[in-house]
Amino acid sequence: MPFAPLKDRALISVSGPDAEHFLQNILTLDLDALGKGEAKPGALLTPQGKILFDFLISRAGENAFRIECRADVSDDFIRRLMLYKLRAKVEIAKPEQTLVTVAWGKESIASESDSTSVADSRFGDEGVTRFYADTADTGDVAAWQAFRIAHGVAESGADYALGDAFPHDVLLDEMGGVGFKKGCYVGQEVVSRMQHRGTARRRVLIVEARLALPTSGTELTVEGRPVGVLGSTATLTGLAIARIDRVKAALDAGQPILAGDVPVTLTIPSWAKFSFPQETVGAEEA
Repeated sequence: MPFAPLKDRALISVSGPDAEHFLQNILTLDLDALGKGEAKPGALLTPQGKILFDFLISRAGENAFRIECRADVSDDFIRRLMLYKLRAKVEIAKPEQTLVTVAWGKESIASESDSTSVADSRFGDEGVTRFYADTADTGDVAAWQAFRIAHGVAESGADYALGDAFPHDVLLDEMGGVGFKKGCYVGQEVVSRMQHRGTARRRVLIVEARLALPTSGTELTVEGRPVGVLGSTATLTGLAIARIDRVKAALDAGQPILAGDVPVTLTIPSWAKFSFPQETVGAEEA
């Protein structure tokens, strides 16, 4: 069973009688759909609908939740949550940290009786489990990143900057990270409008090349015109957030797409429901 320690991750606890109501009112995902033993993706947005913090959230007992996020922004995340707390009966804390470990493969499936392991719902039935208990700090982080990239799962820092992306850009709408049928939350109006008008044009795509890909942040271009930006890479594969209308226009015209000087192929993750638009002219919004 392959596994990897994720030393750049941190845990935040949110507990108390009002914990679920408090989080439901500010986060993108619908906590009514969060089952025991699973971790779902979500985000806290700006009022303009941009991702301020991304995370995985799981239940950690009665009236208690565990939020796994980037370690370098965890303190800022806590401060932001505190701003929304007001008089809610909620405790927000950064408990004594344990090492976050991820394992993948069918034999890694989480046990519902073990409160320290949860199934990462972003990967469907691929058997990805997060462990929130001290384990050996060795493992193959590069193999994990390659696995994540191959499945088209983007994360902030590696694939996009916080404050720059909408939930649709990073496929939160496709992986259960946005609750379109629940009530209001911070930034909900913008996200709902993008969903109902179908104006999302930037999407995560899988990048493949025959030569080693350049560094993260390299522009993807078609005849010198930008169509996206390269995110995390694993030698010949990577992720990018790209304008799918411009990519479709290039494909239809037989124009090469370049990452720097490297020709690349862009494909939609196999699990995603969106498709390249049929009309590619005049789609400049979003």
